[in-house]
Amino acid sequence: MEAMPPRPVWRKSSHSSSQGDECVELANLGTVVAVRDSKDPDGPKLRMGRDEFTDLIATLKR
Repeated sequence: MEAMPPRPVWRKSSHSSSQGDECVELANLGTVVAVRDSKDPDGPKLRMGRDEFTDLIATLKR
C-alpha cells in the first residue's frame, strides 16, 4: 500500500505585501511545486515540476 502524501505546507512569498493583497503562496510537494492565491486558499492551484518552476521564476525575473 502506498503512503498518502503529506498535507501541503503553504508559505507566503517573500515578495508578497504585508497588507495582505497580492499574496502568492508556495507548497513543496516533493517533485512538484504548487502555487496558489492566499486570498482564495480553496481556489485553483497551479502545479508544476521543479524544472518548470525554476524556468518560470527565471522568466519572471527578466
